[in-house]
Amino acid sequence: MNLELSEEQSAVRRLAREFAEREIVPYAAEWDRAESVDRAVVKKLAALGFLGLTVPEEYGGSGGDHLSYVLVTEELGRADSAVRGIVSVSLGLVAKTVAAWGNEEQKRTWLPRLCSGDALGCFGLTEPGTGSDAANLATRAVREGDSYVLHGTKMFISNGTWADVALLFARTGEEPGHRGVSAFLVPTDTPGLTRREIHGKLGLRGQPTAELVLDGVRVPASALLGPPGKGFSVAMSALAKGRMSVAAGCVGIAQAALDAAVSYAAHREQFGKPIAQHQLVQELIADISVDVDAARLLTWRVADLIDRGQPFATESSTAKLFASEAAVRAANNALQVHGGYGYIDEYPPGKLLRDARVATLYEGTSQIQKLLIGRARTGVSAF
Repeated sequence: MNLELSEEQSAVRRLAREFAEREIVPYAAEWDRAESVDRAVVKKLAALGFLGLTVPEEYGGSGGDHLSYVLVTEELGRADSAVRGIVSVSLGLVAKTVAAWGNEEQKRTWLPRLCSGDALGCFGLTEPGTGSDAANLATRAVREGDSYVLHGTKMFISNGTWADVALLFARTGEEPGHRGVSAFLVPTDTPGLTRREIHGKLGLRGQPTAELVLDGVRVPASALLGPPGKGFSVAMSALAKGRMSVAAGCVGIAQAALDAAVSYAAHREQFGKPIAQHQLVQELIADISVDVDAARLLTWRVADLIDRGQPFATESSTAKLFASEAAVRAANNALQVHGGYGYIDEYPPGKLLRDARVATLYEGTSQIQKLLIGRARTGVSAF
């Protein structure tokens, strides 16, 4: 793997950083307090091609490689992980999955809208009773002639109230576990689909998160994404790439924690000198720095493997596990450097810590990642 960025990748990274500093950073605290990102940022992201990265240009995407996507995701995570999450879900989990699994009609219908920001997507896998045990979801899709009728509830769905299309997973067969699950592309204005926004989240407060209730949602059989009964494979392939996106966002959080800690330590004085001169403060900063570098290299490795067409699922779990836990450590250490000021939201560490914490939970908890990595290394399943 060549760790030197190309001129194009450096330009993409610079563009993303300049955009984030101008359009996100000044408003991040305000959006967090209001529990709502300004939706105008979506079209601004799309105008720069950030909602179409890695999607073929023939379908309205902006092309590019996965490392460029990771670089943009890092910068968005550094500025505000709530905005990063909007992109990671709509592009990373939905648009990329349509590009990988969709038929020509589905690609032509949805990809240009998702990449242009005219539509957003959400990923409907988690349910009130099934988080880590996703194969045993309860939502059902019953075949009636040329249609399927969906009944069930989805919970903690990122982008849920903003999305124009939901990638939903439902049980279509009587077989237990993953063998009876299928995937559907469902417009969110379909009768019978209602959405309730979830408030009071610890972190990612600006990102819309919802409960989706499906009460007789009728869709044509052409809404199936991939073959019937292969929905679990669709979901797992989406999450394998999605974990890279979460990891990249966590690299951004950790980098923001490092930047904040170094800046604060340089001008805050205690005992007659800047606290940056105190050895134990330097230890905290050194720990953050090591976590940033290690998380970044693990995440870049995943992007490199994808771009070279190599297997990457275990490496993606590794990056997600390490980067999410590292982001929590980094934000917590930055808070410690700030002392009491780190505990109020006029300074970055508190928000960084709150935003980092959910990354150890969604798209596979840290414990699930350890099971996946352990199975890959030993060949023995713990499930």
